[in-house]
Amino acid sequence: MSMKNTFVCFTLACGLFTAAATPIPDDCLTGGFAIGCQAWSFNRYSVMEAIDKTAEAGGKVIEFYPGQKFSVDQPDLKWDHNATDEMIAAVQAHLKERGIRAVNYGVVAIPPDEAGARKIFEFAKKLNLYGITTESVGSIDIIQKLVKEYDIHVGFHDHPRQPNNPSYKMWDPNYVLSVVKDRDPRIGSCADVGHWVRSGLNPVDCLKILHGRIMNSHLKDLNEKKLEAHDVPYGTGVSDIPAILKELKKQKFVGNVSVEYEYDWTNSVPEIAQCIGFVRGYGVKK
Repeated sequence: MSMKNTFVCFTLACGLFTAAATPIPDDCLTGGFAIGCQAWSFNRYSVMEAIDKTAEAGGKVIEFYPGQKFSVDQPDLKWDHNATDEMIAAVQAHLKERGIRAVNYGVVAIPPDEAGARKIFEFAKKLNLYGITTESVGSIDIIQKLVKEYDIHVGFHDHPRQPNNPSYKMWDPNYVLSVVKDRDPRIGSCADVGHWVRSGLNPVDCLKILHGRIMNSHLKDLNEKKLEAHDVPYGTGVSDIPAILKELKKQKFVGNVSVEYEYDWTNSVPEIAQCIGFVRGYGVKK
């Protein structure tokens, strides 16, 4: 397939693709936010099914992750940055059919060698993604170079604090800030607010520490403030979701928000729909 024909094929319901990453279109917003699903929420299913379930839940955008099954018919194929042009075209066609825009990819390890890292950025460019999510601090120099070249945002993701592994520092927003503060403004945080709660932190305080550096978010509400807490629909748990959304608005946040629902894995669409509905209602109130 020629580059010209590839470009023609790679269009979505939410807007026409360009050669470089572009802002997420306004018609992909719900309640003022580009909210949809992290495909990890549907990791028991294929990427094609994840697209379907995102649409069923009312999301308009999706964040992919590496290694998901490609389809029911081809479960041995894996969806990641090694995907063939034919696989990418098939995913794009299904996205268009369901009215979903792909906006992000991760959490993915970005290698420190340029050839390996470039493969991930090329994949993101073909999909016209807004951003890439990673925890590869050791690759920050090559990330900086490729962010400038490809005009694609990179967010450093936080997992929970690991009491038995003090070398893991990504849970701490001050550490993330130290990594990104002197870098290109398109490099910042993928704010996983649920993991901040699991780490004993206040998500709003964390967002304030990273002011202006929030590239995207994994938005979660949890049933309790413990490491083993599980996801619940927004507004029913311990996280102050309205305060988090208010702070993101205050910071003029324009990245994507992913519902990463890691509970009730085979029947999570109703709860995810409640989460998206909460944000929709928040936007109406404002």
